[in-house]
Amino acid sequence: MRDDANLNQLLVLANMESYNTILIEQGKPQSERLILLRNLAIRQMDTLASINLSAVSALPEGDI
Repeated sequence: MRDDANLNQLLVLANMESYNTILIEQGKPQSERLILLRNLAIRQMDTLASINLSAVSALPEGDI
């Protein structure tokens, strides 16, 4: 799965792995962790997509 992931997906996955470790240390059950991790992934992917779109639209014409 990682072989086919783009940079944004790899970044979010790394963040999810770190956050999952924290949630495990807090004693959160797997069912709750899955919900929290899914919400985190959605928010981060949306944020990264909006940043990428903003950067592209900010480029001067002819640079694309």
